[in-house]
Amino acid sequence: MVSHAEELLRATAGVADEKMNDLRERIGQSLRDAKLRLADAEGALVDKTKAAARATDDFVHENPWRAVGVAAVVGLLLGAIISRR
Repeated sequence: MVSHAEELLRATAGVADEKMNDLRERIGQSLRDAKLRLADAEGALVDKTKAAARATDDFVHENPWRAVGVAAVVGLLLGAIISRR
């Protein structure tokens, strides 16, 4: 969506109407704000993913056999679900 809006801004760059210039400026600012929010959200998601990976790694190291059992049960359930289709 961001790339489409940027493309629209580039396509209308030759239009010299004052209203169009104002609209392009507002859309450009909205795009910059959206990019910043997306970058912040991406950073937060990466941080949460790393924390979850660390917690999983700690759990597996502290409880290796329980982790193997959980993985086996999940594998069996997924196999049963897939084989029904």
